[in-house]
Amino acid sequence: MKLFRGFRQQLIHDKNLKKYLLYAIGEILLVMIGITLAFQVDNWNENRERKVAETRTYENIRDQIIGDKELIQNQIDYNNYYMAQFEYGNKIIMANDRTQMDTLGVIVGNLTNYSDFDREGNIYETLVNSGEIQLLHNQKIVDRVRVLEQRYNYINRMESIHYDVMIDYAARSITSVINFASAEVVKPELIFTHEFQNLIFLLVKIMREKDNTYLSAINEIDGILALIDEELKNS
Repeated sequence: MKLFRGFRQQLIHDKNLKKYLLYAIGEILLVMIGITLAFQVDNWNENRERKVAETRTYENIRDQIIGDKELIQNQIDYNNYYMAQFEYGNKIIMANDRTQMDTLGVIVGNLTNYSDFDREGNIYETLVNSGEIQLLHNQKIVDRVRVLEQRYNYINRMESIHYDVMIDYAARSITSVINFASAEVVKPELIFTHEFQNLIFLLVKIMREKDNTYLSAINEIDGILALIDEELKNS
């Protein structure tokens, strides 16, 4: 700066207007270049910080839905285990096979068991409310996260329906027909009826729909994970 100041003063002292104007223009250009570089550095830092935040958001989504997938798979296994039991119990009732009364007692006693994922967190809604949705430039991921949340909502509705049927119908029906402590059927004539068979059929139907919904959510999760992995790979 002292060098420039001395050069400028020398030009003024020599009264060399042409050189002074050229120097002044050059100095202005240097200032403008300096300001431009400063803005570019600020923009670079801002973009870098935004990219870091975006990557962190993708990683958080990834971690969350991986955990969700594990929980859903557990519910699938649980749901299918008892659904197979109920289907077998329905066959016993349809065949009027009284020789399998003990097996039927155990199955009837399990009619109050139901899978319950009960996802309380809303991934998409949380992203919107936190403002993190603005960080994500991959619209495919955003759209599929929104679809996944819809899948979760439908799972919750199906589980709520299953719970209501279990409480309002299954629990009431089995209380009077078996001994819960021993799983002994005390009133077989009530089990081998079309009303009881209809109850089991209804429960199985709900459980099949739950299984389809669980699988749909897992497929959506796998799709999102593939997109996020690709996004992180290219970051």
